[in-house]
Amino acid sequence: MSKDVVNFNAGPAGLPRKALERARDEMMDFEGTGMSVMEHSHRGKHYEKVHREAIALTKSLMGVPDTHDILFVQGGASQLFATVPMNFLQKDGSADYIVTGTWSKKALSEAKLLGKTKVAGKGGEGDTFTRIPRQDELSLDPAANYLHYTTNNTIAGTQYQEIPDAKGVPLVADMSSDIMWKPIDVSKFSLIYAGAQKNIGPSGVVLVIIEKSWMEKGRQDIPVIFRFKTHAEAESLYNTPPTFGIYMMRNVLSVIAEQGGLVGIETKNRKKSALLYAAIDESGGYYRSPVETASRSHMNVVWRLPSEELENKFVKEAEAADMTGLKGHRAVGGVRASIYNAVTVAGVEKLVSFMADFKKRNG
Repeated sequence: MSKDVVNFNAGPAGLPRKALERARDEMMDFEGTGMSVMEHSHRGKHYEKVHREAIALTKSLMGVPDTHDILFVQGGASQLFATVPMNFLQKDGSADYIVTGTWSKKALSEAKLLGKTKVAGKGGEGDTFTRIPRQDELSLDPAANYLHYTTNNTIAGTQYQEIPDAKGVPLVADMSSDIMWKPIDVSKFSLIYAGAQKNIGPSGVVLVIIEKSWMEKGRQDIPVIFRFKTHAEAESLYNTPPTFGIYMMRNVLSVIAEQGGLVGIETKNRKKSALLYAAIDESGGYYRSPVETASRSHMNVVWRLPSEELENKFVKEAEAADMTGLKGHRAVGGVRASIYNAVTVAGVEKLVSFMADFKKRNG
């Protein structure tokens, strides 16, 4: 490699070096077949082995119980915003949505097109999402078809620290930007979905973990391709899946397993976020986090500088120092460091050192 860049992009995000090196070594000749894994039939034994291994690694790493199916689907999490209500928002029913940022707003807007919805809680006033609502602030419908929430908000820099209590209603979670950042109790969810491109693989694959008994209640008056049951019965091979994306996901999950699984990953992730928030909080106000402390994300750390001019200078100089992807989302501005699983502690230490130097030179 010509240079070693620290990738703080929000997604598609960095992948573990070891996972990329494995792909490099197998690119032209996958396991002695003389073909790339991208060229193998998704019905053939060589790809099938990869497919099964990716499922097994997901099951092992996340402790997925036998009550749930693991699926790989296409279309991104944005398509799931629509397919979830297509399957489970009944004609005479209603669904609850907790709105904590841009992506949960989009999920809600898709559901509104398909049926009755209710906002069960919000993460701030208007479009300023600076916190996660407390359990006692939620207004839950005990008869709702499901409760939907987004576990981590990439733009706002907020994250749920605890799983909300759905009070017996099926719980649905968009975990696209913090899937596998730490261990969770999968049994508490009827449906988990996550675009792979932030923590567990490249873009083009969505991991779905769905409770089998709830899946059976899905509507049958929708196109076959959009039914979760269709993909479960075909073991995610109903149509041609994104085979290379799933192969890369297998590579990434193998690296996570080697690093101590999700317990080891959580330890590393908490160390990274602690380093970065300390640099912000101990800067004497030069760096300012707009997020309430209890709601701060361990995946997407956002902060402001004294002026927009300084923020632009910070991002430009960081890029020159081989730290990329630090410009805040266009909707909110500022600076954002996405410190997903593949970002190393050393990478965050480099950023923290740069922050101290920048403040010294521009304070």
